Amino acid sequence: MKKALWVIITVTAVLCSCRDSRTAADQRQGDTLRLKYAEKLTIVRHEGFTEVLLADPWNTGKTLHRYILVNDNVNDNDDVNVNLNQHPNSSVIRVPLKRSVIATSVQCGLIEHLGKREAIAGVCDLQYINLPWVQEECRKGRIADCGSGLQPTIEKIIDLRPDALFLSPFQNSGGYGKLETLQIPIIEMADYMESSALGRAEWMKFYGMLFGKEKEADSLFAAVEKNYMSLRDKVSSFKSQVAGKHRPSPKILMDKQTGSVWYVPGGRSTIGRLIADAGADYPWQGDDHSGSLPLSFESVLEKGGPCDIWLFRYNAPHAITAKELLSEKPAYSQFKAFQKGEIYGCNTATSTFYEDTPFRPDLLLRDFITICYPELGLGEPVYFVKVKN
Repeated sequence: MKKALWVIITVTAVLCSCRDSRTAADQRQGDTLRLKYAEKLTIVRHEGFTEVLLADPWNTGKTLHRYILVNDNVNDNDDVNVNLNQHPNSSVIRVPLKRSVIATSVQCGLIEHLGKREAIAGVCDLQYINLPWVQEECRKGRIADCGSGLQPTIEKIIDLRPDALFLSPFQNSGGYGKLETLQIPIIEMADYMESSALGRAEWMKFYGMLFGKEKEADSLFAAVEKNYMSLRDKVSSFKSQVAGKHRPSPKILMDKQTGSVWYVPGGRSTIGRLIADAGADYPWQGDDHSGSLPLSFESVLEKGGPCDIWLFRYNAPHAITAKELLSEKPAYSQFKAFQKGEIYGCNTATSTFYEDTPFRPDLLLRDFITICYPELGLGEPVYFVKVKN
């Protein structure tokens, strides 16, 4: 009897020990924030810090960067030190950020929407940022012009003493050169490599955490998602009830030749998926790339020649005309969309396309639907304007 009692006590103790061990392990693992669309981003909340993992877009199964977000008023954190010992290549970010250098116009627009203009200390490629307040703050000297995004002015960045640098990673770029030696955390903005528009937009939750605007980012994303899904469902319903019975889905061709190459969005890029959600067909919709495809003019003409609608982005001091297009490339006249006059250009020099649409894909989806299905009565497109003769 004593032996049986001893066995019961021993088994009970072992079970309790295992349960306590699992609980401790679960605490170390943290709580993973559920993301609905973003595939390249993982956010895990721990007690006292948040861990953010960016998946390498070009190497499946590998991590591009790991960040440890710690509240700025926390002086020391044993859990953070344990995590850093396990992952020595992690970057510790003190949040909220107060003085950052932003290398693209994309994040400037989002930071404005989050109400954190004052957190921008410097920008790169100022000439491409179509936000009046950024231009004005640079003229006043409150925001510094740090030169080219590809070759920033190192001395100016050092003088700013920023708490983070926001840079875009590129495949086989070889890193960030001297910027990596400044001991300033680099936020790698890989959101553009997401395979869906809402997936890219959902990265605003990460950026909201960085700037202490998490609730605002959550609310903004919820509104964007609701509007996007409403537009997608509206065109889907219209196609099934009316349009699909009278005509096939319109086919869209994107962008135009630059130099000797025509870069078209991959089938799994945010633009490729947006076209599908707009109820249109795309010549490269079966392609599995989330970036751009460099193609010859002949390759584009072969697949895109029969497209009904041609949308392209360009940068010029004035609105381009069909005549100017032909002066660039007489062979554009071979495209069906050109012959029909269904050409729409987005002048990124005068519009806020890059400042708005990456994190407001609902606005771009509306443009696509408006052009493809004017019968829905959504009004005039905002970013893509019909090209005149």
